[in-house]
Amino acid sequence: MVRTETLPSGLRLVTETLPHVRSAAIGVWLTRGSRHESDQESGISHFVEHMLFKGTNRRSARDLAQAIDSVGGQVDAFTAKEHAGYYIKVLDEHVPIALDLLSDMLLNPALNADDVVREQGVVLEEIKMVEDTPDDLVHEVFVQKFWSRHPLGRPILGMPETVASFSPDRLRDFFRRTYVASNLVVAAAGHIDHDTVRDEVVRAFGSLSHVTPESAGTPPVMSPGVVERTKDIEQSHLCLGTTAYGQGHVDRHAVFVLNTILGGSMSSRLFQHIREDRGLAYSVFSNLSTYTDAGMITIYAGCAADKVDEVVSLALGELRSLRDAAVPAEELRRAKDHLKGSVMLSLENTSARMSHLARQEMAFRRHISFDEMLAEIEAVSADDVQRVAQDLFSDTDIVASVVGPERGGALSPDLLRMSGGETNA
Repeated sequence: MVRTETLPSGLRLVTETLPHVRSAAIGVWLTRGSRHESDQESGISHFVEHMLFKGTNRRSARDLAQAIDSVGGQVDAFTAKEHAGYYIKVLDEHVPIALDLLSDMLLNPALNADDVVREQGVVLEEIKMVEDTPDDLVHEVFVQKFWSRHPLGRPILGMPETVASFSPDRLRDFFRRTYVASNLVVAAAGHIDHDTVRDEVVRAFGSLSHVTPESAGTPPVMSPGVVERTKDIEQSHLCLGTTAYGQGHVDRHAVFVLNTILGGSMSSRLFQHIREDRGLAYSVFSNLSTYTDAGMITIYAGCAADKVDEVVSLALGELRSLRDAAVPAEELRRAKDHLKGSVMLSLENTSARMSHLARQEMAFRRHISFDEMLAEIEAVSADDVQRVAQDLFSDTDIVASVVGPERGGALSPDLLRMSGGETNA
């Protein structure tokens, strides 16, 4: 049973009672991420996430770790483009302890100067790690080019110069105006009672201030083109893609099915035609990223440097094929069943259910039942998939990024035009 409630402070609470388990996952989700930072603040959301584990006014970092370990709990956090999350999984009897720890971290961070200096070194190493991981770097380069004039295009980790500029006072200022009740969602799933959790949340988060949320800003616009980075490595890593719909679009389920057909499984067109039939890549797939007011479909492949042009041509051929011809009934059936199975299998533990509750509340401000999701996927027709492909894979140019060894020539812009080339057989 799912219940939602908005407390007088503006804090939102959503719970799902699962009586057949003995665990509970509790998360506090912030409806702000790297997108909501200024240029000078780039990376501050992620940096604050790190700092909240460095101790509070009541507990040291070691105290926090020992408090979790003493009840056998699991704690983690992340920062994304439009939100951040902090969550703990515990036995049902330890829910009050989990909420007390989360509230202490989010209401009373110490933000000591020595800790800030140490963590700047850690995050700067994290940024270097992306530079040394080409299959991560090619995606980062791609996104920065894709939305080059918009905050969604900035790296979540920030830039070395901005991270190095963070001071305790600056972090406290950001924290005070961002971590407020109206920007937070508490989600819980497991062997819990909604009313009991609500009472604990009111107690734990009663001191949260209420501030009217700021606007997310203007929607991003894609910047077509190519960016290439030369690195002394053996393999070329390639990303290419174009715009998709935002989270709440009426055709979002059709895009989910389209992406599954394109490159979302081992039987997908990209995997079968580029890896299995041609042997050009070990890893090749497509990914759908959706945000409040925007989205993108990205194709990734790792291939030999002298095969980049061929892989690009084949990948764009698959986009044209989806645009120009209806998906056969058997392929559509397989994609929908794969998608439905993936959705259901991904929600078989309390942590996943908790995350699902929070993401739905942030994106739609309501709970969407499993039956409703499955029905929406099942309702997608071949005509829907082709109609969406015709809308998304029109005559617009494509964004591409390549990270790899010197190839003796850059990707031709002519190769990246959806209006050119041939449809794959």
